[in-house]
Amino acid sequence: MQSQPEVTALQHRATVQYTPCGDGTLVWHRWGSTHQPPLLLLHGGSGSWTHWVRNIDALVAAGWQVLVPDMPGFGDSAAPPDGHDADVLPGWLETGLQTLIGAQPVACVGFSFGGLVAGLWAAAQPARFARLVLVGCPGLSAELLPPLDLRRWDTLPPGPARDAVHRHNLLTLMLAQPASATPLAVALHAANVERDRLRRRRLMLTDALCPLLPTLRCPLHGLWGAQDVLYRHRLPLVQQVLATAPGFGGLQVLPDAGHWVQFEAADAFNAALAHALGTYSGLPT
Repeated sequence: MQSQPEVTALQHRATVQYTPCGDGTLVWHRWGSTHQPPLLLLHGGSGSWTHWVRNIDALVAAGWQVLVPDMPGFGDSAAPPDGHDADVLPGWLETGLQTLIGAQPVACVGFSFGGLVAGLWAAAQPARFARLVLVGCPGLSAELLPPLDLRRWDTLPPGPARDAVHRHNLLTLMLAQPASATPLAVALHAANVERDRLRRRRLMLTDALCPLLPTLRCPLHGLWGAQDVLYRHRLPLVQQVLATAPGFGGLQVLPDAGHWVQFEAADAFNAALAHALGTYSGLPT
């Protein structure tokens, strides 16, 4: 990842902070002024803060203080000592936010597994969330999908053959268009999946969020890629389930984009996200 100048430059502009996670630390990156409203970004499974590399600058330019952790068990953060799934992460993240910003409510954008974490957290601690945007989020149905053709990379030495597997897996699960599997995308994905220490995740295969959405107090929005392999044939279901939240503000589906929609269709995603967040921040929509 050090060979990716745009990522290195973005990282150098961040303030890196650390909060407890078991015997180790939770690593946070912060961009923007502490005087601006806080926006929390939660990455997906087998991810890190780099899931948001094409969105952070736009959010800072829009006036947000952007807080992005490597969630427990991912990236540079320690694994949680008390479990291996989404339900144990909110406690460590809440402890971290209490240290960084106190009890101040945040707007939150949760991508994929991070959306599941955010939904569980918002249901347990509603005062923390001023607004929630879910992006390609699991936990909305217990329907089992046919297995995807994801290939083993960990039996291969680092190099072109392993990178080719990572590219295949990106196009199988994360991205819809071959042109989107750029060297940057492959490098980020490889660095992320190779640091995933929370691989016994099961709640994402359930409908864990369905009974919780009707209890949420904060406004809720959805942003999905139309070609998200996990939902492209089930988008009416997404609309129906999200609409059970009392503060549901709509589902926007971005064409020609897959699961990692905020990377693959960054400009359109950033515009849609600005609209979803605008009424909270007081900034123009």
